[in-house]
Amino acid sequence: MRDEDHRRSGAAGVGMDGGEEAVFGAGVHGGGGFVGDEQGHLGAVVTPVEGAGCGIPFTVNVLNGRERGLRVPGWRVFWVGEEWLAGLSRRDLETVGMRPGDPVFVAPDLRIDPILCRYGKSRRFRAYTVESKRNFSTDLTLLLTFLWSRGLSWLDAHKKDLDDFEDWRRRAPKNPERIGDAKWNRELAAFSGFFKWAKSEGYLTASPVATRRIVDERGAVLDVPVSLAPSGKSAKMHWLTPRTWRLWTDVGLRGHTQAGIPGLGWQGRLEDRNVAFVRLVLSSGLRRQEAGTLLTFELPGTSLPGNRYCRGTVAGAVTRSKATRTFYAATDAIGEVETYCESSRAWAVRKAQRAGRYDQLSGMRLVTKVTAGPRRVVHWVDWAGEAFQMPLERLTAADRIWMFTEGPDGPEPLWLWLNEAGLPFQIDSWEAVFRTANMRCQETLTPPRHLRPDPHRVYAPYATVHAARHSFALFALVVLNSVMDRRYGLSPAERRDFRLLYGDPWFMVQGLLGHATRQVTVDTYLAPVRHLQMESLLADVDAPSAGPLPDLDGVFSRIASTAETIQDIDTLLAPTGGTA
Repeated sequence: MRDEDHRRSGAAGVGMDGGEEAVFGAGVHGGGGFVGDEQGHLGAVVTPVEGAGCGIPFTVNVLNGRERGLRVPGWRVFWVGEEWLAGLSRRDLETVGMRPGDPVFVAPDLRIDPILCRYGKSRRFRAYTVESKRNFSTDLTLLLTFLWSRGLSWLDAHKKDLDDFEDWRRRAPKNPERIGDAKWNRELAAFSGFFKWAKSEGYLTASPVATRRIVDERGAVLDVPVSLAPSGKSAKMHWLTPRTWRLWTDVGLRGHTQAGIPGLGWQGRLEDRNVAFVRLVLSSGLRRQEAGTLLTFELPGTSLPGNRYCRGTVAGAVTRSKATRTFYAATDAIGEVETYCESSRAWAVRKAQRAGRYDQLSGMRLVTKVTAGPRRVVHWVDWAGEAFQMPLERLTAADRIWMFTEGPDGPEPLWLWLNEAGLPFQIDSWEAVFRTANMRCQETLTPPRHLRPDPHRVYAPYATVHAARHSFALFALVVLNSVMDRRYGLSPAERRDFRLLYGDPWFMVQGLLGHATRQVTVDTYLAPVRHLQMESLLADVDAPSAGPLPDLDGVFSRIASTAETIQDIDTLLAPTGGTA
């Protein structure tokens, strides 16, 4: 295809000049997915079966490629589904070169851009994590839509166009959804990666992303985008104190009213799953992908001395650093996860088995054995009975979602978190769970006369999945400082010697979070409290007579009063007539 043909189609691929044959499927993340061939012909609409959750199986409705006049608001991205590809011959698969999880970019006139699809099949793009693929693809569609509104293809984009896009995204008064520095830097990374690839493949002579050369702290010479915003991570982070998390969980996930009881009509669908997930993340500091991709046999089962915490391992393939690490989770949090497995999860699995839902999954990998020892290996057979094996630490999210085991009543998913249909709950779907809980907290805890935004008073907590990780880090720092002082009765001088020998709480939290350096932990996550004199804060905290840890609500309240990014809401749920 010539560049001028691509431009004439408005960056949407070549014209739909016939053909009804579908070559690849899409639609993994819900909604309808389009299919077409490498020449940009629109071949079919792929729609997930209702309740299928992760987008499998599909129904396919063939469209006539000559149909015109259909429009969608902007560029969209769909995802190749494994179930659809399963119906193709090996020759067709080799010809198309698509894999499950590859993106398909569709223009507003429903044409598929073949070059963007080639980018989705590139080594660069496939090396990204599942989360990065989703984020970068979505970010790229925003720029494509902006260029489309100007009648431009991405092949025609210049520095001026990206400057205008940045101005609209970050500063334009008429844009009600302006973004911050961190979000812009992520979008810029998506654009830079794509245009760098396009230039290397000969589609462009120069990238519209202007760069400058710098030398980093290690002496390496790097080319970075000129419009890269200054790092401001610490200002964007927010935490919730332990009592505020308890309030958010009771109201947002358990449906409690201010009377402290479930509200009228509260059904509590998947309440135990959602509460268990939040408790696990909050007590372990795991990232969303790390906790969201756990398999059932990876759940920590061995308690440490004292029975307060359990030790587990998170596989390197699902971590940001790609390094396997140990994590610790509270025993009661693990107990809630186990209760979920024995109740609503087991019910969803039985229901899916009776409906024959698992029988339709030709991509299923039936695990036959998981070896013991420090380097565990997973053995499985595919639908055709062919045997495979792979170290557990190398299983990605895309691998894990297809792992099943043979149960008493047939195959069962090993993916820990399931939807009501008994299928794997997508990692990014946790955002919707938190968003719904935040809305319920707002509606329940904010008095009607104060529903309008008030910068001076916040009645309802607001939480995200990553906020649980930040809160874990803050809690761990405070508790580790307190435990050190109380357990060893150290003077300031003795404490310095102890830190030199065993490491201080900052290093401990660094290891728990999986950060590359101690400085990342200090600067990025714990900046709001690093200026505090922890010794003086903790000096007057009295430990309860029964229990090894102090009641730190007062300490967290004082920390929150000096850091605006920490939410501390002193609201007690009480029966009607009590104090709200």
